[in-house]
Amino acid sequence: MADNPSVTSAVNVDNLDIPLIDFTAFQSSDPATRQATASAILSGFQRAGFIYLRNHGIDSKAVQTAFGESAKFFARPLPQKEALAWTTPEANRGYVRQGREKTTDLTDPAEIERVRALEGADIKESLEIGREGLSNGLENKWPDVYDDEGKVFKKIMLEFFEQCKDLHVEVMRAIAVGLGIDEKWFDSFCDGGDNTLRLLHYPEVDANVFKEKPNSVRAGAHTDYGSITLLFQDDRGGLQVLSPKNTYVNATPIPGTIVVNAGDLLARWSNDTIKSTKHRVVQPPARADEDKYPARYSMAYFCNPNFDRFIEAIPGTYDKALEEKKIKYSGVNSGDYLVQRLTATY
Repeated sequence: MADNPSVTSAVNVDNLDIPLIDFTAFQSSDPATRQATASAILSGFQRAGFIYLRNHGIDSKAVQTAFGESAKFFARPLPQKEALAWTTPEANRGYVRQGREKTTDLTDPAEIERVRALEGADIKESLEIGREGLSNGLENKWPDVYDDEGKVFKKIMLEFFEQCKDLHVEVMRAIAVGLGIDEKWFDSFCDGGDNTLRLLHYPEVDANVFKEKPNSVRAGAHTDYGSITLLFQDDRGGLQVLSPKNTYVNATPIPGTIVVNAGDLLARWSNDTIKSTKHRVVQPPARADEDKYPARYSMAYFCNPNFDRFIEAIPGTYDKALEEKKIKYSGVNSGDYLVQRLTATY
């Protein structure tokens, strides 16, 4: 990293080295700078499965406005939120009350119930927002039916969704340059915007909750499902990433940055040359004189290939003539894969 001024280290603990990358360097007119930045992004995903991006193109005011609107939504009366409830994995839109979800990468129902009994359900509530304009049960669920504040919320979130969608395309272009394939190779896979903006609220929790259930977490250990995730954190912290030494390392918030991690479908797509790393959210620390753990807010933008696209190994990630570089996975439809994973979560 020392020979690339656009790349420093955000986390370096227990052999987990997560780079902090200035994304403006990828927009450089200098081909060498551009290539070096793309290579650093790809390397971060290959080694850690995570990177931090600064100067990523999403204005800090837009991020703070979205956080503010998110807090206003979660402050609404529970009956209003419940009327916008999440219904099916196929739609994956709407409000998810605290206690409904257990984030996990397990698929066996009996094992999921065992872990839920040990750790409890995730201590969080969320709102899932997908691509706008769909019908037949796939519509977004907005609070604009209640008041003018709900209309403002809808406008702000749709604008923020589109900004994140544009960044998804740009990060995938950087990955393509890093892989040595055409820069726009991924464009036709992610131009539809079949992504999910998840607003998350981890409510204030009495310290006794964690004393009585010491295995409780805000969000259970898991990997993400799609291509990449853009994570916007508040200043509370709580995100932890599994290290090569099998320890959980704090991914501390850095002002002005986005944490970006690779998901399972991108790992599969890359023939496992890119890592999808397990992570979790624990309770932010409380001060010694406090009897409650403070609330936490975050926004996760889950990026996916267009749901009608068939996903199979990316060119250059395999060599049929070499046993050690053979294709590891059969092809899969993007939308079907996501529904399968979501079904196990709720």
